[in-house]
Amino acid sequence: MVSFAAALSPIFWGDQMVHQSELTRARLRSAWIFLAPMLIVLALVAAWPLLRTIYLGFTDANLSDPSKAQFIGFDNFLAKYEGEWSGLLVDPQWWNAVWNTVWFTVRSVTIETVLGTIVALVLNANFPGRSIVRAAVLVPWAIPTIVSAKMWGWMLHDQFGVLNTILQNLHIISAPVAWTANADTAMWAVVIVDVWKTTPFMALLILAALQMLPSDCYEAAKVDGINPIKVFFKVTLPLIRPALLVAVIFRALDSLRIFDLIYVLTSNSRDTISMSGYARQQLVDFQEVGIGSAAATLLFIVIAIITVLALTVGKVRLAEDTAR
Repeated sequence: MVSFAAALSPIFWGDQMVHQSELTRARLRSAWIFLAPMLIVLALVAAWPLLRTIYLGFTDANLSDPSKAQFIGFDNFLAKYEGEWSGLLVDPQWWNAVWNTVWFTVRSVTIETVLGTIVALVLNANFPGRSIVRAAVLVPWAIPTIVSAKMWGWMLHDQFGVLNTILQNLHIISAPVAWTANADTAMWAVVIVDVWKTTPFMALLILAALQMLPSDCYEAAKVDGINPIKVFFKVTLPLIRPALLVAVIFRALDSLRIFDLIYVLTSNSRDTISMSGYARQQLVDFQEVGIGSAAATLLFIVIAIITVLALTVGKVRLAEDTAR
């Protein structure tokens, strides 16, 4: 039998449930009202240019006369004329730009993650002058990218660069090296500059995660005499994994869009050209708006796919950690 209280509960609680649902709807309406201006501005600033770029990628638009652009379908991406394939997907220069971008992203993000974690662990410790050191570490990140690139360009110069002078005085090299002009060292020079500039950003995000960790686990590990390295891999790393994943995703997406650092340091040479540099070259140097827009569209698709995969993998890993 149904109890008397259970039978009467809809009578007494019905008005409150209706009131809660109305309150929820009111909150949702308020949220949308406050978000509407931002969404409108975002649509005008980001969505419309993106959609326009995607559309131009399917046309033969030229910068000399954009008004005569005609829709040509997927010809900018892949087309066959007189038995020969043409388009971005069969262009060796495009795939060279893709390889350069992926090469740069994997190496720079990996090094920045490792160094950022080490710096964050050091800054998380208690020592005299910690606040000053924290502020000093953020200086490279605060410097504009163009300024950093020009500064490092002079430091890496083969004739006037201080780096060659130091290495020669230490007898590490016997002759000056053109770090940004040599095909074997140009991309590594870009990676070094990017690591110097962006490692503080990684350290800042990881440090924020370290600051939120409970101290009970570390006190228990210290009492039990567990090795600090083992504590890091068994306790600290699993706890900061979500923040670390966010930091890696942010940096990977930023690295995939790299342009200014490579352009200033190496003048966008074939050995270091990125996907963004390729799109800019087609658009500005060759005035091919259609092909440049198609390249930008492919870059957007690559970044979107990597973002979705990273978020999916991150959710799966986070769910597994929570289940454990």
